[in-house]
Amino acid sequence: MAVLAESGSNPDVDLLYDINGLAKDAPHWFDRVMEYIGEYGILLGMVLLVLWCWWAGRRRGGEDAAASVAALVWAPLAAALAVLVNVPIRGFVERPRPFRTHEGIEVLVSGKTDYSFVSDHATITMAMAVGLFVANRKFGLVGIALALLEGFCRVYMGVHYPTDVIGGFALGTAVALLLSPLAMALLTPVLTAVEGSSKGGWLIRARGAGRGAAVLPGARQDAAASERDLAA
Repeated sequence: MAVLAESGSNPDVDLLYDINGLAKDAPHWFDRVMEYIGEYGILLGMVLLVLWCWWAGRRRGGEDAAASVAALVWAPLAAALAVLVNVPIRGFVERPRPFRTHEGIEVLVSGKTDYSFVSDHATITMAMAVGLFVANRKFGLVGIALALLEGFCRVYMGVHYPTDVIGGFALGTAVALLLSPLAMALLTPVLTAVEGSSKGGWLIRARGAGRGAAVLPGARQDAAASERDLAA
């Protein structure tokens, strides 16, 4: 990867200059907005999105409420685990930041002295987005859109190559998906126990939210027969 980055005649570097070049032409205030969004804003947005999904789910209730909350708990845990996995990856690849290798890069955030591959921000946001998608597809799609925006911002800010971002997306997705069955098997019983407790049940479902009930085929037939009798 480091050798690839040193050449200016590859798509990775060309795309870096194309996207980062937008920062040079943009107004100063816009760059400051992109800096905040890319460094903090989207991460905060992902947390708020997970909380919003939890709030909506607990009000809805249902038989699978504990499993749904377990999936939401897995989203930030997957992000944290993916970042830990990235530590040895960065140390093995040792890819320098693009502004250390190439001239003319507009750097919006100073103080980045660690290695570039893979992007922690891209890893965190995509892991949370995929974990959120497992819990709720509608919220998950919004999360994936935010993760893609995060990846764009990291290149725009001049602190990552496009392949750093792609690698982060792949790592976050792999951790969130591959370990999801194990995480659900461990977390669901815990959240089910919390749901049944007197003090922690509010975390799973709001007061008055129903559990729902499965309707058996025989019950449907009885209801249909009753409707025919009333019609007669």
